[in-house]
Amino acid sequence: MSRYGSGFREPPWVMGSPKEVMDWMEASHPKKKGKESHKFEKSFLKNLHIKFDFNVKKTEIEPTGVFSKITNKKIIEEDFELLPTAKLILRGLAKAKFRNTAKIVIDGKILYEHPEKKSDLRKTIDNINEFSPEISKGKNLDVVAILDDVEKCTAVIKINKIHKKNDHSVDIQIKGKIKKDIYHTFLNYLDEKIGLIKESENKEL
Repeated sequence: MSRYGSGFREPPWVMGSPKEVMDWMEASHPKKKGKESHKFEKSFLKNLHIKFDFNVKKTEIEPTGVFSKITNKKIIEEDFELLPTAKLILRGLAKAKFRNTAKIVIDGKILYEHPEKKSDLRKTIDNINEFSPEISKGKNLDVVAILDDVEKCTAVIKINKIHKKNDHSVDIQIKGKIKKDIYHTFLNYLDEKIGLIKESENKEL
């Protein structure tokens, strides 16, 4: 409020009461809470999607599914080992503080599922070792891992030896918010081990 018709709010010693003093101080010098909250939000990334391929031999194979045959989608098989690839990616997630391997699926068959666990005290990699024979013989592996940090997020990892030609060997979606430094710890680990070349990295801020 201004006696002189300006948009500037006048100090209370012009206007009067103690309550107006506090109101004016808050209006003129807002608390840092809003800024701190904004800074906190900027330290997180949200809904990331990473897709990449390996530089390995690729062989085109005949489609086996009815739908694939009808649509004439080209199918390829890649020459890499599923188990060591899965271990490498899960070690990266473990370094990024993902502790609960919530689900492991090989070729559509669920091998392990415990999404209710808040903290799996075993190393992330141990869950994979339990199912080494099945995974070694498989073609497509899906793993769901959970990070229960300041914010909770879920990593959905798909590793495909066999896939449609336009799809990728590895498809990782991180759903929810993850700290920037934790995410880069994961990404840097992959880059160090396999020379990661990202096909796409999408984020909603």
